[in-house]
Amino acid sequence: MCNASTTKQMRKIIHVDMDAFYASVEQRDNPQYRGKPLVVGGSPNQRGVVAAASYEARKFGIHSAMPSVSALARCPSLIFVRPRFDVYREVSAQIHVIFKRYTDLVEGVALDEAYLDVTENKQNIPYASTIARHIKAEILEQTKLTATAGVSINKFLAKMASGQNKPNGLTVILPQDAEAFVEGLAIEKFHGIGEVTAAKMHSLGIHTGADLKARSLAELTQNFGKVGHHYYKIALAEDDRAVEPNRVRKSVGAETSFAVNLSDRAQMLHELEQIASFVQQRLEQNSTRGRTLTLKIKFSDYQQITRSKTLPNYTRDLETIITTATALFKTVELENRSIRLLGIALSNLENAKQTQVIQLPLFEGSGE
Repeated sequence: MCNASTTKQMRKIIHVDMDAFYASVEQRDNPQYRGKPLVVGGSPNQRGVVAAASYEARKFGIHSAMPSVSALARCPSLIFVRPRFDVYREVSAQIHVIFKRYTDLVEGVALDEAYLDVTENKQNIPYASTIARHIKAEILEQTKLTATAGVSINKFLAKMASGQNKPNGLTVILPQDAEAFVEGLAIEKFHGIGEVTAAKMHSLGIHTGADLKARSLAELTQNFGKVGHHYYKIALAEDDRAVEPNRVRKSVGAETSFAVNLSDRAQMLHELEQIASFVQQRLEQNSTRGRTLTLKIKFSDYQQITRSKTLPNYTRDLETIITTATALFKTVELENRSIRLLGIALSNLENAKQTQVIQLPLFEGSGE
């Protein structure tokens, strides 16, 4: 039996992911939006970014982090709605009250996503899947919104399970099925393996979890650095991370890995504006502002640099973020080098509750 199913690893973890959360709240509160392609986010100009897309919009290939102008080009009848983060936070708080009826070990990943450790639970319910069903039913009854849940023995597997049957689904990965599940998974479906890393793995002959499992720890760390150890563990269906309630993060940020390295300076600056717009949305979502802005650049040769500037005042103003990031970018000597990743993060936060560093994927599901 695999290590993942030893006593040490036999946690009962639920990952709850609300279905198209922001967009679903807007459709719930505005009957005229129901059944129509809708996005929550900035207006369709060069700086607007999609924060969330309804399932009707996703049929057109529209997804979060996509420039609004690109989304509109895919669906001319698309409805744009400005985010109401105060409402989303209220609904999220309702959902967390439900979680706390079952366990205090709740780790909020975002307003619409959380991990729960129900190994020991307040209701003394023996099966995590039963708890997940109760939670889904209570969320629907109290908020009129649907959630998808994944249940398994660790956070990685629970996260992967919740992505198997959306929307309004429930997937359980039992201990005895964990390794087979991972082995059969396409590498690009792994949480945390993005478009660029998946392409590199393909070039190494790694296409499935089984292929990844066949590689040694030394080989993975040689090719992928420190994160190679994480890939080695998850290929064995192992994840030792505990659910951490009340975890306080110290920055809000976003980054994009590019499937094709950027060599045009104007395109780099355009992408930087898109990332800045997404960071501004996340700051607003978390009701916080930051003073220290950090620019992250990774070149095609994998060399990574950062540049930081501390502002005189706390901010979440988009123009300030763009201006500061652009000024930092212009201090970097490119020397005809191409860029594979850009990122912006705000730290030194005014209010650190439930803030997080997030990844901004270039393509849906391609976070790296």
